[in-house]
Amino acid sequence: MEVYNNLSELPIFPNAVITIGSFDGIHKGHQKLFERIRQLADDSEGTSVVITFHPHPRIVLRPNDSKIRLITAIDEKVALLEKIGIDVVVVVPFNQDFLKQTPDEYIQQFLLKRFQPKYIVIGYDHKFGKNRAGDINYLKRYQQAGNFEVIEIQKQEVENITVSSSKIRKALDAGEMDVANQLLGHPFTISGTVVKGEGIGNTLGFPTANVETPSTHKLIPREGIYAIRVHHKEQIHDGVLYIGKRPTIEGVDNRTIEAHIFDFGKDIYGDPIKLEFVSFIRGDAKFEGLEALQKQMVRDAQAARNILKKKPTESLVEPQAVNLPEVAVVILNYNGRDLLEKFIPSVIASAYPNIRIIVADNGSTDDSLEYLARFSEVEILELKENHGFAKGYNLALSQIDSPYQVLLNSDVKVSPGWLQPLVTAMEEDLNLGVCQPKVRAFHEPSFFEYAGAAGGMIDVWGYPFCRGRIFDTLEEDKGQYETDQEIFWASGAAFMIRRSLYEQLEGLDADYFAHHEEIDLCWRIKRAGYKIKAIPSSVVYHVGGGTLDYGNERKVFLNFRNSLYNLIKNESPSKLLWLIPWRLVLDGIAGIMFILKGQFKSCLAIIQAHFAMYKNYSKMKRKRRHYDDLIQKVSISPSPNLTGMYSKSIIWQYYIRRKKTYNKL
Repeated sequence: MEVYNNLSELPIFPNAVITIGSFDGIHKGHQKLFERIRQLADDSEGTSVVITFHPHPRIVLRPNDSKIRLITAIDEKVALLEKIGIDVVVVVPFNQDFLKQTPDEYIQQFLLKRFQPKYIVIGYDHKFGKNRAGDINYLKRYQQAGNFEVIEIQKQEVENITVSSSKIRKALDAGEMDVANQLLGHPFTISGTVVKGEGIGNTLGFPTANVETPSTHKLIPREGIYAIRVHHKEQIHDGVLYIGKRPTIEGVDNRTIEAHIFDFGKDIYGDPIKLEFVSFIRGDAKFEGLEALQKQMVRDAQAARNILKKKPTESLVEPQAVNLPEVAVVILNYNGRDLLEKFIPSVIASAYPNIRIIVADNGSTDDSLEYLARFSEVEILELKENHGFAKGYNLALSQIDSPYQVLLNSDVKVSPGWLQPLVTAMEEDLNLGVCQPKVRAFHEPSFFEYAGAAGGMIDVWGYPFCRGRIFDTLEEDKGQYETDQEIFWASGAAFMIRRSLYEQLEGLDADYFAHHEEIDLCWRIKRAGYKIKAIPSSVVYHVGGGTLDYGNERKVFLNFRNSLYNLIKNESPSKLLWLIPWRLVLDGIAGIMFILKGQFKSCLAIIQAHFAMYKNYSKMKRKRRHYDDLIQKVSISPSPNLTGMYSKSIIWQYYIRRKKTYNKL
């Protein structure tokens, strides 16, 4: 990573994708934003650039405000950005001259002249220039002339970032290090220089390194004792930390930060040091004398050792395998040797350490199995014949006991860090039954892909659509759907499910063969009160139509028939009395549209789908009663979770009101 502190030394950054802000803490909210910056840079063969400020703007604007407390000092911030994988960090000297720039000068002389950006990613409330007169709309006026595009961070995401920062500060003030580190996505640290103290620790048998921080605005957590890891000259040591005013010692009232490093006897006065906070042990206290204090220090040191043995060294980008739940990524294959050759390497390269990669083969007659044999990382389940998507997965997953299971299409390329956000979401919310990554198009990676996009929804008539895809309209991914959001169904191309829930609800309906079976399963899960979410910080790329082309009449038949099956099995009997006749009318209109396009076989497929539905109506009703019993046994709510069900007609909104994108509904 390149770091620049002098604007006059900046080179030309090709296709610069820039974001601007203080980014105090570099917490999980910021990390989602930076992942978007990196993705845009990758898609455009450009450079990810983070522009930040030093000193913090609030310190310049309010020089006498002692209440300003920063989670990260500038050096800590830069180090974290390097771990994240940002290409360039520009630290702008924030001073009165910078403040005096008019909005036009800021855009022309600072942004355009210095960076020549392709994309500028900023929040909806971003202000700049003298008296903060410039805003995002002001900046957008320059888009065409400056040949760049402004990508707006939505209000909810900006507010989530602000709330996260507030929660982190509150957690640090309370000594809740587990909470703070979880929100940060990395350990909280204090960096400083070792200075001479009064030597009291030496007399008690606990020599300490007194740490002086370079900034009076650095946030210092609650006073007390902490288990820590000490970074010194590229070495990491265990230790115990004291923060406080040493109330046991008479005549002392200044706060100190003192680290006792275990099994360490070196003289490190004047050396830089970094303290990584692992856990809070106890609050500060006054003891009767030095002997009582010494006995307590022995207990504190042992408590710290015990804690540190159980907690591995944390990392921002490479989570440890210890305590991470096992995830089985299951790929169903039928004569897909070419697809496996193209995409299985990306799955093997997944960064998640506790992963099983399993290919369930549906009786392939090509050389798929011979090709897979070269990969020691891949397990093979042979199913002997082609059972279709639904039954094939049911047979495979019944033999796999991993707590989290991912159903992944063979025509999907995954990004290295795609699994961790899904696991984190499931671990943090026990009521989350299923989650899916953001699905982008493999051949047009800046666009969403048809089969799932940024999460599936369904309208009142049972027609599915997605955030980022309504019917055949695919949106370009410009960060408009970056927040985790409850949805109605997860894409069958890639979704994670709790093994217990899949088993208890008997998985996918084998009568579907393929298409809409994931919507049926998700509907049952929603009826049991569970949540289903899209996690856009996880990204995969789907070819689409890799097994059956989207225009194939067999696919049309399965889509329409199985959509009707879903209604019979999941909607209330009273609603079906009027819903099914109306679906006959609406599907008839769809058939007429196929005729007008010259797709006569597709129109015939719709007719056949309806006859198949009538033929199997009683069978689907019996299934409905069977699944009702299963749902009742696993239900966590007296009423179904209908979040993600659109209360209007998507057909009316799309074709009559011309609302072609999800965010306009």
